[in-house]
Amino acid sequence: MTLKEEKARALFREGYNCAQSVVGAFCDEMQMEKETALRLASSFGGGMGRLREVCGTVSGMFLIAGALYGYDAPKDYEAKKEHYERISLAVPKGMKDIIKALASDKGMSVNSYIPIFAP
Repeated sequence: MTLKEEKARALFREGYNCAQSVVGAFCDEMQMEKETALRLASSFGGGMGRLREVCGTVSGMFLIAGALYGYDAPKDYEAKKEHYERISLAVPKGMKDIIKALASDKGMSVNSYIPIFAP
């Protein structure tokens, strides 16, 4: 088990949700205070606010990817493309189909269902 896994498990055992546990384990790399990281991730627990949708661990992973590799210039289309490709590679096997099915069940596109994918 890696040190990050150990940190995330310890946070989860303390009572933090999955998203908070993952994000909290990476707060140093994100150059973010632990309390800020935990608050930022707090809404994503229970599959996005207990909606039982996208797993908090995956949401936390996306938050970390955005903090470490995200773009901040809205017209930098190449940076957006690269970032979304990175996210696409990070999605666990089979999760893409689950996300598509959840969006379809709600009559939504994946882009509108998960704002992080929105262009």
